[in-house]
Amino acid sequence: MKNSKQFYINGGWVDPVAATDFDVINPSTEEAYAQISLGGEADTVAAIAAAKKAFKTWSLTSKQDRLVLMENILEVYKQRSDEMGETISREMGAPIDMSKMAQSGTGTAHVKAFINTLKSFEFERELRDNTPNDRIIYEPIGVCGLITPWNWPMNQIALKVMPALATGCTMVLKPSEQSPLSGMLFADILHQAGVPAGVFNLVNGDGPGVGTTLSGHKDVDMISFTGSTRAGTAITKNAADTLKRVSLELGGKGANIVFADAPENAVQQGAARCFNNTGQSCNAPTRMLVERSRYDEAVEQAKQQAEKTAVDVASKEGRHIGPLVNELQFEKVQGLIDVGIKEGAKLVAGGVGRPEGLNRGYFVRPTVFADCNNDMRIMREEIFGPVLSMMPFDSEDEAIAIANDTDYGLTNYVQTSDGEKANRVARKLRSGMVDMNGTARSSGSPFGGYKQSGNGREGGEWGMDEFLEVKAIGGWFSDAP
Repeated sequence: MKNSKQFYINGGWVDPVAATDFDVINPSTEEAYAQISLGGEADTVAAIAAAKKAFKTWSLTSKQDRLVLMENILEVYKQRSDEMGETISREMGAPIDMSKMAQSGTGTAHVKAFINTLKSFEFERELRDNTPNDRIIYEPIGVCGLITPWNWPMNQIALKVMPALATGCTMVLKPSEQSPLSGMLFADILHQAGVPAGVFNLVNGDGPGVGTTLSGHKDVDMISFTGSTRAGTAITKNAADTLKRVSLELGGKGANIVFADAPENAVQQGAARCFNNTGQSCNAPTRMLVERSRYDEAVEQAKQQAEKTAVDVASKEGRHIGPLVNELQFEKVQGLIDVGIKEGAKLVAGGVGRPEGLNRGYFVRPTVFADCNNDMRIMREEIFGPVLSMMPFDSEDEAIAIANDTDYGLTNYVQTSDGEKANRVARKLRSGMVDMNGTARSSGSPFGGYKQSGNGREGGEWGMDEFLEVKAIGGWFSDAP
């Protein structure tokens, strides 16, 4: 990308105030293939000022004007979708086929979904049918700081940028410095689609630099952050002095409860989903709890699924998983696999070290631990790698207790052919989302969690609400425009 060392501020690409070069590493090769600049306080303040100025006019635009712009964005994005997939594959290691279909495809899906949500969203409403002189008005919250992760870069960028645009907010995006080029490509797409100057701004940087300035600045009215629980805590503390809204989508340690009457392919499906994106998904089902009568069979099925999961370079076509994103993540996952062995969990597949034939790159062996208990670190910590931890249970109540015995509460999973039991268990699980028997939630369903998994929701009308203030008016002249 020709402007990779620049930032997108006030409708154009600009040089950083003070250049600090940062290598973007291809995780399949461990080699740098691009350089960006890490921004600082001055760059971030300039972007915030541009967003604040643009808010005065953008916040007053009509719903129809914003719909037209979002439809333009969708058309440009679809034209450049393969380019986006190639960019994501190279910067964070998602295999090229998966990157074009799923990683880039989430961008298309979310833009479409927010167009549909905006069409039916009413920004002015009666309080009730019998209160003609009351009005409830939803207004844009203001300048938004958007901080996104590296693992699903376009998924998270679209989930924040599109509802901010739809509601009349302006914004400054800080994409992850580990996967920044997809964010820069998205900025180019927005520019091509005609987003007005200052409405969308992008500054690359790290958390201590750009992130801290965004979360602490008095002219930023809201922070929407996706990332680690540790970073979410730091952002919340830094934002407290200005009392800005903070929406957080953080980590997870999802339990996948497999009852004896679960569908035949439940274990294979669950293991495959754990390994998808090389395990780098906050909603991955990384704890598999299996009813004891089916447990031994399930361990063997998970072992077979791990052994048949191919690992290869991201540029290669086909159905395989790629590398982890960087050396730090590689060392973390290797260390936690070693911890699992030392804690006494039974290693039935994978283990430490790279897969056979891959001597370079941040590749990890798909790993399965059996006979775990819920006190083990591999059952409590978010590993963020292709590591599945399994343990048996004897009763429905025990399974629910184990699933809820975690600091997290993002996504849990239930596998059973008994509909009444499935619904009963889903109600008792302390998480923001529950998926049952491999059925995905529909477009527009809210994404977010309980406890240390965060406090906000993304997607659909709930994702729009995050960016809106609510104004109540009494004495409204119902017969006036």
